[in-house]
Amino acid sequence: QVRLSESGGGSAQAGGSLTLTCVASGGAYECMGWFRANEGPLREGVAVLGRGGSTEYADSVKDRFTISEDKAEQSLHLRMDNLQPEDSGRYYCAGAPLPSEKRCTMAFLRHVGAWGRGTQVSVSA
Repeated sequence: QVRLSESGGGSAQAGGSLTLTCVASGGAYECMGWFRANEGPLREGVAVLGRGGSTEYADSVKDRFTISEDKAEQSLHLRMDNLQPEDSGRYYCAGAPLPSEKRCTMAFLRHVGAWGRGTQVSVSA
């Protein structure tokens, strides 16, 4: 079973930057992404990365966040620039196998993904 482990969370001031990392051990997923939760169980999709480098971003983070992968290290990264207080929350890495007929989207990954335990991000004004 593939295990996902997140790191890189912390505190930042508005306008600052953080980079989150998710390491997959025991295998790899063709569809991976980041979700976040503020208060409560609902997880908001942030960004996903699929086969062939396809990406999807939430409107609220477009042009500020960048998702990327390092296949050699089986890791997924989320570079977050120009952070805002509303970006605060617990960030979760998710991953899933991707059937050939499916696209890697937040909607797909939310329902079938395996999850890490998350890393906390706090942004102050």
